[in-house]
Amino acid sequence: MPTHRNKSFATLLALLAGSIGAHRFYLRKSTDRLGLLHLCSVPICGLVVGLAPHADPFYKVLPLLVSGIAAFIEALVIGLTPDEKFDATYNAGSGRSSDSGWPLAVLLVATAAVGATVAIATISRLFDLLYTGGAYG
Repeated sequence: MPTHRNKSFATLLALLAGSIGAHRFYLRKSTDRLGLLHLCSVPICGLVVGLAPHADPFYKVLPLLVSGIAAFIEALVIGLTPDEKFDATYNAGSGRSSDSGWPLAVLLVATAAVGATVAIATISRLFDLLYTGGAYG
């Protein structure tokens, strides 16, 4: 019998560990290509550190930030998917149905707040470094 996947837990995973694809591996197992793409952001950060050791620290974590921003969007998509459609996609044959309540709503608000903050801060810092050489921070 297939395991039942929890929509709230998948959203929480995307919020907390989405940069490394934890939510993708939880929902689709270890063969998920987009999950592996998220996971590739870690060695890419290592390459940046190795190839440009004197670069601004922002550039060294930029691959993780980009992966994280994508994960925030995925968290919102997962959380806003109706329970019936989520069950049809991820819980077919599990014999149980999802019943998302108010914790998911709180999680979605937190995801939107954190995701917007990270996205705006990333864009701001990137433009500061590219156009002023880091003059504002």
